[in-house]
Amino acid sequence: MPQRKRYTYKEFLEITKDVDRAEFIDGEIIMQATPTAQHQSIVLNIASEFRNFFLGKGCRPYIAPFDIILDDENEEIKRVQPDISVICGHNLTNENQFNGVPRLIVEVVSPSNASDDYIKKLNLYMRFGVNEYWIVSPKNRTIQIFNLENDVYGEPKIYFENDLVKSSIFEGLSLEIKKVFE
Repeated sequence: MPQRKRYTYKEFLEITKDVDRAEFIDGEIIMQATPTAQHQSIVLNIASEFRNFFLGKGCRPYIAPFDIILDDENEEIKRVQPDISVICGHNLTNENQFNGVPRLIVEVVSPSNASDDYIKKLNLYMRFGVNEYWIVSPKNRTIQIFNLENDVYGEPKIYFENDLVKSSIFEGLSLEIKKVFE
């Protein structure tokens, strides 16, 4: 099997300078497809619930395309655009990116990139210490929540169609899964 070319972050920035939807993970450039109407509806439904919950609480949800820059001295810079990121303790009203680690990230699975969300991003978010990672599957109408414990994501909590989805890191943050897929 031919090996994929690895790019530097500088090369990534040059190649994607005119592109809004691109991610850079472990030397790979990942071009993002335009989301479907269903995908956007799910993101809007979750982000609306998050916005209402976090008002006045020092955290704020951001929706893609919004760049999250993950950087530490041991690894090359990563740039992702999660469907929803919850960032706490920062006022980002004039910035177009966040350098740091969101407390919670939500990815809505698209058929064209399911392995990115379930494998590549799950491992990336775990390595960088995202406390809670939600994977939303429109096809299965489920939400899986991974929580960071001792620097590792354990077995996910899986929520189905009639469940009430609950965050374990934000007390009181819950939403009806039916409303997510309306």
